[in-house]
Amino acid sequence: MRRLLFLSSFCAMASGGMACSTTPNENGAVKEPTLISRAILPAELYQSGQPSGSLVTPDNGVTVPFAGQPIPGFSGILDAGGGEFWAMPDNGFGTKSNSGDFLLRIYRIRPDFRTERGGGGTVEVLGFVQLRDPDGKIPFTLFRQDRLLTGADFDLESVRRTAAGDFWFGEEFGPFLLHTDSTGKVLEAPIPLPNVQSPQNPFLPREDAWTLRASRGFEGMALSTDGQWLYPVLEGALRDDSDPRRRIVSQFDLTAGKYTDQTWNYRVDAEFPDAVIGDFTALDANRFLAIERDDDQGEQARQKKIYQVDLRRVGADGYLEKQLVVDLLRIRDPHGISLPARAGEFGVGDPFSFPLQSVESLEILDSERLLIANDNNYPGSDGRWLSRDRPDDTELIIVRVPPLRP
Repeated sequence: MRRLLFLSSFCAMASGGMACSTTPNENGAVKEPTLISRAILPAELYQSGQPSGSLVTPDNGVTVPFAGQPIPGFSGILDAGGGEFWAMPDNGFGTKSNSGDFLLRIYRIRPDFRTERGGGGTVEVLGFVQLRDPDGKIPFTLFRQDRLLTGADFDLESVRRTAAGDFWFGEEFGPFLLHTDSTGKVLEAPIPLPNVQSPQNPFLPREDAWTLRASRGFEGMALSTDGQWLYPVLEGALRDDSDPRRRIVSQFDLTAGKYTDQTWNYRVDAEFPDAVIGDFTALDANRFLAIERDDDQGEQARQKKIYQVDLRRVGADGYLEKQLVVDLLRIRDPHGISLPARAGEFGVGDPFSFPLQSVESLEILDSERLLIANDNNYPGSDGRWLSRDRPDDTELIIVRVPPLRP
């Protein structure tokens, strides 16, 4: 089990820049979140497969249909070892109705990170696992007769891998949990969250019976470090919740194959009551990191933060206590890893900003290094560009944070 310690301190932000030192402390740890690596996957690096995007609205100079299968950013990322990662896009183009020609896959990638010592700053796509349901486990009609899964069937937003190699996905149309083997074959019917249905749920008894807004299902989902539990988090508040800032964390028992009665309440910051939970990742048996973000981008972005929670620490108000880990809009880059700036690039230099609309992927590499990546909503998001006239790429950054301590 990884030993992870609680954040000791954060530097104060001053007008026009950072107010604290960039030097490490006496044990070599950084005093403030610092960019140490960056790699970029170009937005228009299409992958093999049928042309897609036929129902997408052209944007940012991109015409449709696309020549193949784009990688519209990553909504989940997992360390695969040896410098490689499993990286998962979502349903493709944002809606059930426009994503039938987008194939649901998990890509295997190898970043060549740019660091202070060099590196290309590129990402190699090594291959993919195609999700499919040849055995007819899914009890509703799929978009394709060959039962390859598409973005018209599921909106996958989070992924975890068990010690046996199976994949578990958190999904938004249900919201459902989806379970496949290591080859992407569906092993059982999608598992619903009791008493929660979105407007896209295929089992909705009537049109107005939904209990959760569209696109507010399972965006983040953690796997416990002992492999026993999944912790899916609703991205938004339930329809009848009196507190619009509440985000419910559920617990799913992988051994029993069902939800437990245990839940926790997470509350987003008061200044951003419609903020969403981009990802949820286990630190240890009780502590987790959550991405909390607004839906803005570029100069308009104000909330892209990573918080820590401890399931044992619930305040008198009934909500998990939060501790800020890093503000992704203000990250030190003393070594110029994000430079030189590309033409028209916003938010690079020192401090570095990650002002991308959908920051949705978080992997813990060790006690001081966090890997973060974005969903670029291809071709719609354009937060990295001053002129807001071209699609965002998929960016992977590694941020070194002050050592975490109990």
